[in-house]
Amino acid sequence: RYLRFGVREHAMSSICNGLFAYGGFRPFCATFLNFAGYALGAIRLSALSQFGVIYIMTHDSIGLGEDGPTHQPVEMLEQLRSMPNLNVFRPADSNETVASYQMALSSHKTPSFICCSRSTVLAIPASSVEKAMKGAYCAVPEESPDLILIGTGSEVGFCMTAAAELAASGIKTRVVSMPCQEVFLQQTMEYQLSVLPGDVPTMSVEASSVHGWHRFSHVQISMTRFGMSGPGGALFSTFGFSPENIVAKGKTVVEYYKNAGTVPNLNSHPIFDDVMIANGH
Repeated sequence: RYLRFGVREHAMSSICNGLFAYGGFRPFCATFLNFAGYALGAIRLSALSQFGVIYIMTHDSIGLGEDGPTHQPVEMLEQLRSMPNLNVFRPADSNETVASYQMALSSHKTPSFICCSRSTVLAIPASSVEKAMKGAYCAVPEESPDLILIGTGSEVGFCMTAAAELAASGIKTRVVSMPCQEVFLQQTMEYQLSVLPGDVPTMSVEASSVHGWHRFSHVQISMTRFGMSGPGGALFSTFGFSPENIVAKGKTVVEYYKNAGTVPNLNSHPIFDDVMIANGH
Protein backbone atom coordinates (compact mmCIF):
# COMPACT_ATOMS: atom_id res chain seq x y z
CA ARG A 1 0.00 0.00 0.00
CA TYR A 2 2.82 2.41 0.72
CA LEU A 3 5.85 3.44 -1.31
CA ARG A 4 8.72 4.93 0.65
CA PHE A 5 9.67 7.69 -1.75
CA GLY A 6 12.33 9.26 0.44
CA VAL A 7 13.03 12.96 -0.01
CA ARG A 8 12.17 12.91 -3.71
CA GLU A 9 9.21 15.22 -4.24
CA HIS A 10 9.29 15.35 -8.05
CA ALA A 11 9.73 11.59 -8.41
CA MET A 12 7.01 11.00 -5.80
CA SER A 13 4.49 13.13 -7.69
CA SER A 14 5.48 11.66 -11.06
CA ILE A 15 5.02 8.10 -9.79
CA CYS A 16 1.55 9.05 -8.50
CA ASN A 17 0.71 10.36 -11.97
CA GLY A 18 1.82 7.05 -13.43
CA LEU A 19 -0.26 5.06 -10.97
CA PHE A 20 -3.35 7.13 -11.76
CA ALA A 21 -2.76 6.82 -15.51
CA TYR A 22 -2.41 3.05 -15.22
CA GLY A 23 -5.79 2.78 -13.48
CA GLY A 24 -7.14 0.85 -10.54
CA PHE A 25 -5.40 3.11 -8.02
CA ARG A 26 -6.24 6.41 -6.35
CA PRO A 27 -2.76 7.56 -5.38
CA PHE A 28 -1.90 10.13 -2.76
CA CYS A 29 1.42 11.50 -1.61
CA ALA A 30 2.59 13.86 1.10
CA THR A 31 5.34 16.26 2.12
CA PHE A 32 5.80 19.72 3.65
CA LEU A 33 3.86 22.31 1.64
CA ASN A 34 6.97 24.35 0.88
CA PHE A 35 8.58 21.40 -0.89
CA ALA A 36 5.76 21.14 -3.38
CA GLY A 37 7.99 23.58 -5.24
CA TYR A 38 10.32 20.71 -6.12
CA ALA A 39 7.36 18.86 -7.68
CA LEU A 40 5.57 21.65 -9.55
CA GLY A 41 6.29 20.16 -12.97
CA ALA A 42 4.67 16.85 -12.03
CA ILE A 43 1.81 18.63 -10.21
CA ARG A 44 1.15 20.67 -13.34
CA LEU A 45 1.02 17.43 -15.31
CA SER A 46 -1.61 16.10 -12.87
CA ALA A 47 -3.78 19.12 -13.56
CA LEU A 48 -3.15 19.15 -17.31
CA SER A 49 -3.82 15.40 -17.66
CA GLN A 50 -6.92 15.48 -15.41
CA PHE A 51 -5.38 13.01 -12.96
CA GLY A 52 -7.18 13.15 -9.60
CA VAL A 53 -4.03 12.69 -7.54
CA ILE A 54 -4.42 13.74 -3.89
CA TYR A 55 -1.55 15.77 -2.46
CA ILE A 56 -1.48 16.00 1.33
CA MET A 57 0.72 18.86 2.52
CA THR A 58 1.67 19.63 6.12
CA HIS A 59 3.50 22.51 7.82
CA ASP A 60 1.52 24.99 5.74
CA SER A 61 2.72 28.38 7.03
CA ILE A 62 5.19 30.33 9.16
CA GLY A 63 3.49 28.58 12.10
CA LEU A 64 5.79 25.58 11.61
CA GLY A 65 8.31 27.57 13.62
CA GLU A 66 11.99 26.98 14.18
CA ASP A 67 12.80 25.30 10.85
CA GLY A 68 12.75 28.83 9.51
CA PRO A 69 12.21 30.45 6.12
CA THR A 70 13.70 27.55 4.12
CA HIS A 71 10.74 25.44 5.25
CA GLN A 72 8.02 28.09 5.65
CA PRO A 73 5.77 28.41 2.57
CA VAL A 74 4.96 32.01 1.70
CA GLU A 75 4.26 32.00 -2.04
CA MET A 76 3.30 28.34 -2.49
CA LEU A 77 -0.46 28.61 -1.92
CA GLU A 78 -0.77 31.32 -4.56
CA GLN A 79 1.38 29.38 -7.01
CA LEU A 80 -0.93 26.41 -6.63
CA ARG A 81 -4.16 28.45 -6.71
CA SER A 82 -3.08 30.07 -9.97
CA MET A 83 -2.82 26.67 -11.69
CA PRO A 84 -5.87 25.64 -13.78
CA ASN A 85 -7.80 22.52 -12.76
CA LEU A 86 -6.35 22.26 -9.26
CA ASN A 87 -8.31 22.49 -6.01
CA VAL A 88 -6.36 23.88 -3.06
CA PHE A 89 -7.85 23.18 0.37
CA ARG A 90 -6.63 24.76 3.61
CA PRO A 91 -8.97 23.39 6.29
CA ALA A 92 -9.38 25.13 9.63
CA ASP A 93 -10.85 22.30 11.73
CA SER A 94 -11.83 18.63 11.62
CA ASN A 95 -15.12 19.19 9.76
CA GLU A 96 -13.34 21.15 7.06
CA THR A 97 -10.68 18.43 6.82
CA VAL A 98 -13.35 15.77 6.32
CA ALA A 99 -14.98 17.94 3.65
CA SER A 100 -11.62 18.41 1.91
CA TYR A 101 -11.06 14.67 1.71
CA GLN A 102 -14.61 14.02 0.51
CA MET A 103 -14.29 16.58 -2.27
CA ALA A 104 -10.81 15.34 -3.21
CA LEU A 105 -12.03 11.74 -3.48
CA SER A 106 -15.00 12.77 -5.63
CA SER A 107 -12.88 14.91 -7.98
CA HIS A 108 -11.60 12.24 -10.35
CA LYS A 109 -10.44 14.67 -13.05
CA THR A 110 -9.07 17.38 -10.77
CA PRO A 111 -6.06 16.91 -8.48
CA SER A 112 -6.41 18.21 -4.94
CA PHE A 113 -4.05 19.79 -2.44
CA ILE A 114 -5.01 19.42 1.22
CA CYS A 115 -2.79 21.81 3.18
CA CYS A 116 -2.68 21.15 6.90
CA SER A 117 -1.33 23.17 9.80
CA ARG A 118 1.30 21.98 12.23
CA SER A 119 -0.33 24.22 14.85
CA THR A 120 -3.21 23.35 17.12
CA VAL A 121 -6.38 24.90 15.71
CA LEU A 122 -9.58 25.98 17.42
CA ALA A 123 -12.80 24.07 16.83
CA ILE A 124 -15.34 26.14 14.88
CA PRO A 125 -18.75 25.75 16.58
CA ALA A 126 -20.64 26.81 13.43
CA SER A 127 -18.72 24.55 11.04
CA SER A 128 -20.04 21.43 9.37
CA VAL A 129 -18.93 19.15 6.58
CA GLU A 130 -21.84 20.36 4.43
CA LYS A 131 -20.96 24.03 4.87
CA ALA A 132 -17.28 23.45 4.20
CA MET A 133 -18.10 21.64 0.96
CA LYS A 134 -19.30 24.99 -0.43
CA GLY A 135 -15.74 26.30 -0.29
CA ALA A 136 -16.54 29.13 2.13
CA TYR A 137 -19.18 29.77 4.80
CA CYS A 138 -19.91 31.96 7.82
CA ALA A 139 -17.86 30.62 10.73
CA VAL A 140 -19.13 33.48 12.92
CA PRO A 141 -22.51 34.47 11.49
CA GLU A 142 -23.63 38.11 11.57
CA GLU A 143 -26.69 39.21 9.59
CA SER A 144 -25.73 42.90 9.26
CA PRO A 145 -21.98 43.10 9.71
CA ASP A 146 -19.92 46.27 9.96
CA LEU A 147 -16.84 44.24 9.06
CA ILE A 148 -16.14 40.86 7.47
CA LEU A 149 -12.98 38.87 8.23
CA ILE A 150 -11.96 36.06 5.86
CA GLY A 151 -9.54 33.45 7.14
CA THR A 152 -8.15 30.09 6.15
CA GLY A 153 -6.54 27.31 8.17
CA SER A 154 -5.08 28.29 11.53
CA GLU A 155 -5.84 31.98 10.98
CA VAL A 156 -9.60 31.35 11.22
CA GLY A 157 -9.16 30.84 14.95
CA PHE A 158 -7.36 34.18 15.26
CA CYS A 159 -10.20 35.84 13.35
CA MET A 160 -12.82 34.29 15.62
CA THR A 161 -11.05 35.56 18.72
CA ALA A 162 -10.70 39.00 17.17
CA ALA A 163 -14.37 39.05 16.12
CA ALA A 164 -15.50 38.53 19.70
CA GLU A 165 -13.44 41.53 20.85
CA LEU A 166 -14.60 43.66 17.93
CA ALA A 167 -18.23 42.82 18.67
CA ALA A 168 -17.69 43.76 22.32
CA SER A 169 -16.44 47.17 21.15
CA GLY A 170 -19.56 47.70 19.03
CA ILE A 171 -18.31 46.52 15.63
CA LYS A 172 -20.53 43.71 14.37
CA THR A 173 -18.17 41.24 12.72
CA ARG A 174 -18.77 38.25 10.48
CA VAL A 175 -16.01 35.67 10.12
CA VAL A 176 -15.86 33.69 6.88
CA SER A 177 -13.80 30.53 6.68
CA MET A 178 -12.68 29.83 3.11
CA PRO A 179 -11.14 26.36 2.93
CA CYS A 180 -11.15 26.35 -0.89
CA GLN A 181 -11.36 29.38 -3.18
CA GLU A 182 -11.90 27.26 -6.28
CA VAL A 183 -14.91 25.43 -4.84
CA PHE A 184 -16.43 28.68 -3.52
CA LEU A 185 -16.23 30.26 -6.96
CA GLN A 186 -18.19 27.32 -8.39
CA GLN A 187 -21.20 28.11 -6.18
CA THR A 188 -24.15 30.15 -7.35
CA MET A 189 -23.72 33.91 -7.32
CA GLU A 190 -26.61 34.07 -4.86
CA TYR A 191 -24.69 31.92 -2.38
CA GLN A 192 -21.43 33.79 -2.93
CA LEU A 193 -23.13 37.12 -2.21
CA SER A 194 -24.81 35.73 0.90
CA VAL A 195 -21.34 35.03 2.31
CA LEU A 196 -19.34 37.91 0.82
CA PRO A 197 -21.69 40.71 -0.34
CA GLY A 198 -18.76 42.82 -1.56
CA ASP A 199 -20.04 46.17 -0.24
CA VAL A 200 -19.15 45.56 3.42
CA PRO A 201 -15.58 46.37 4.54
CA THR A 202 -13.77 43.05 4.18
CA MET A 203 -10.32 42.04 5.39
CA SER A 204 -8.61 38.76 4.55
CA VAL A 205 -6.18 37.16 7.01
CA GLU A 206 -3.84 34.47 5.69
CA ALA A 207 -0.21 33.78 6.61
CA SER A 208 0.72 33.55 2.95
CA SER A 209 1.21 35.77 -0.08
CA VAL A 210 -1.23 38.64 -0.56
CA HIS A 211 -1.72 37.90 -4.25
CA GLY A 212 -5.13 36.50 -5.14
CA TRP A 213 -7.00 37.96 -2.17
CA HIS A 214 -7.91 41.28 -3.76
CA ARG A 215 -10.91 39.71 -5.51
CA PHE A 216 -12.40 38.79 -2.12
CA SER A 217 -11.29 41.57 0.24
CA HIS A 218 -10.66 45.32 0.37
CA VAL A 219 -7.58 44.98 2.58
CA GLN A 220 -5.32 42.10 3.50
CA ILE A 221 -3.16 40.91 6.39
CA SER A 222 -0.67 38.65 4.70
CA MET A 223 3.00 37.80 4.16
CA THR A 224 5.07 40.19 2.05
CA ARG A 225 8.49 38.72 2.87
CA PHE A 226 10.08 35.41 3.82
CA GLY A 227 9.54 34.09 7.33
CA MET A 228 11.91 33.72 10.26
CA SER A 229 13.08 31.05 12.67
CA GLY A 230 11.29 31.07 16.01
CA PRO A 231 8.34 29.62 17.92
CA GLY A 232 5.23 29.50 15.73
CA GLY A 233 3.10 31.60 18.06
CA ALA A 234 5.74 34.30 18.28
CA LEU A 235 6.06 34.38 14.50
CA PHE A 236 2.31 34.79 14.02
CA SER A 237 2.47 37.82 16.33
CA THR A 238 5.60 39.23 14.73
CA PHE A 239 4.05 39.17 11.27
CA GLY A 240 0.72 40.64 12.36
CA PHE A 241 -1.61 37.64 12.64
CA SER A 242 -2.37 37.94 16.35
CA PRO A 243 -5.98 38.62 17.37
CA GLU A 244 -4.82 41.92 18.85
CA ASN A 245 -3.47 43.15 15.52
CA ILE A 246 -6.52 41.89 13.64
CA VAL A 247 -8.71 43.88 16.04
CA ALA A 248 -6.60 47.02 15.59
CA LYS A 249 -6.55 46.73 11.80
CA GLY A 250 -10.25 45.88 11.71
CA LYS A 251 -11.10 49.07 13.60
CA THR A 252 -8.93 51.05 11.20
CA VAL A 253 -10.70 49.57 8.18
CA VAL A 254 -14.17 50.33 9.54
CA GLU A 255 -13.17 53.90 10.43
CA TYR A 256 -11.57 54.45 7.03
CA TYR A 257 -14.68 53.52 5.07
CA LYS A 258 -16.92 55.35 7.51
CA ASN A 259 -14.96 58.55 6.80
CA ALA A 260 -14.88 57.79 3.07
CA GLY A 261 -18.67 57.58 3.04
CA THR A 262 -18.75 54.62 0.65
CA VAL A 263 -17.41 51.10 0.34
CA PRO A 264 -16.30 49.97 -3.15
CA ASN A 265 -18.33 46.94 -4.17
CA LEU A 266 -15.91 44.15 -5.01
CA ASN A 267 -18.56 42.55 -7.22
CA SER A 268 -19.30 45.68 -9.24
CA HIS A 269 -17.67 44.71 -12.52
CA PRO A 270 -18.63 42.83 -15.69
CA ILE A 271 -18.21 39.06 -15.67
CA PHE A 272 -17.01 37.59 -18.95
CA ASP A 273 -17.90 34.09 -20.08
CA ASP A 274 -15.07 31.64 -20.59
CA VAL A 275 -14.08 32.26 -24.21
CA MET A 276 -13.55 28.54 -24.89
CA ILE A 277 -16.99 27.61 -23.52
CA ALA A 278 -18.62 30.52 -25.36
CA ASN A 279 -17.12 29.25 -28.60
CA GLY A 280 -18.36 25.73 -28.00
CA HIS A 281 -14.98 24.17 -27.12
